[in-house]
Amino acid sequence: MTEKDHFNQAMLDFLQASPTPFHAVAEMSQRLVEAGFVELNEAEAWHLEPGGKYYVQRNQSSLVAFVYGRSPLLDTGWRLWGAHTDSPCLKLKPQADLENKGYRQWGVQVYGGALLNPWFDRDLSLAGRVHFKTTGGEHRRCLINLERPIAIIPSLAIHLDREANNARTVNPQTDMPPIVCQSTEDTDLNSLLLEHLRQTGHSEAGEILDFDLSLFDTQPPAQVGWRNEFLASARLDNLLSCYVGLAGLLDAGDTTHSVLVCNDHEEVGSQSAIGAQGPMLKSILQRIAGTHENFERAIHRSLMVSADNAHGVHPNYVDRHDNNHGPLLNAGPVIKINANQRYASTSETNTLFTAFCGACDVPVQQFVIRSDMGCGSTIGPITSSALGVRTVDIGVPTFAMHSCRELAGSSDAHGLAKVAEYFMACETLPEV
Repeated sequence: MTEKDHFNQAMLDFLQASPTPFHAVAEMSQRLVEAGFVELNEAEAWHLEPGGKYYVQRNQSSLVAFVYGRSPLLDTGWRLWGAHTDSPCLKLKPQADLENKGYRQWGVQVYGGALLNPWFDRDLSLAGRVHFKTTGGEHRRCLINLERPIAIIPSLAIHLDREANNARTVNPQTDMPPIVCQSTEDTDLNSLLLEHLRQTGHSEAGEILDFDLSLFDTQPPAQVGWRNEFLASARLDNLLSCYVGLAGLLDAGDTTHSVLVCNDHEEVGSQSAIGAQGPMLKSILQRIAGTHENFERAIHRSLMVSADNAHGVHPNYVDRHDNNHGPLLNAGPVIKINANQRYASTSETNTLFTAFCGACDVPVQQFVIRSDMGCGSTIGPITSSALGVRTVDIGVPTFAMHSCRELAGSSDAHGLAKVAEYFMACETLPEV
């Protein structure tokens, strides 16, 4: 296997093990610990050592990892890499149990801007976090991942909807509840969860208190294409960028003050205690800096790369792109630009990122939405405005974004990881 193949396989393994933001943070944390990073408690005093490696979690679904570099912080500033851990999906409602015609179903909420049609006729499983009370009265929590297919949302046969290929719409309230099993006395959700907990090492589980659970497609990630040109997987948006940033941080050494921030809740606006619009990253950087003046001095020598996937030109829908700004898969990472500040990129930060790519012999592309279409956004403008840090919005080009199975080029993430390592190890930013 080539270096690229090894990288892609490791990333696909990460994607397979990360069906929810909780699992993604757990997987990243494990890799950080194996690399010598130490977890910090935000409720306790911190004692940071030059060359030290640390990380912080909130809610088990957002993470900030950083190297307290050996170079003086006030001389170099921070090299920040931002991404998000969440993806559009189907989340179970608190009172999820439904029963109709002898079938047990679950009520679901649509999280984020999910593309709903691909969820039909998929072998679905369940994962997330469960809070429970033990038979001895103690409160505990754990992550679960059933892994095997336990639910499905069958399509309505075309014989019963002759206009399905022309005009079928999806009602998330009535069309999306999955079928889980045929109803019997003990097939309510809490009973099924207790059964699972007791079978997987939690024999003391006595009562389900609450949960944050999502459905996911069990089809594993894969390299596809005649020559394995593509990567197909759920949650490429945006766990691919999390993994690339993690790889860059782990390989960047301990000289520069490098930071990886992976926020939850980007797909629903980022406005939460653990989202990019919350105080998490700023409060951690202020603690690292020590004083407000040091923070301000450091932030003005810093640069943030906000990494979130970009829309590649779909060959069947070429007209959905601006003719001069249509990114191609396997043609390098994409700088995302918007005059109305939906992306935080500027001519200065674009030039810097292009220089990093050039130093790594990685091609770079640009994306601008058609002038008659609305533009999505990222954590870039949110974090940039909160910190006052120069920011560039970038990402690898992708097809089927927000589907339960997306497609990216097999060369792009590997190339971007080289750029991430170079950037996060860069002591002095070029003059532009």
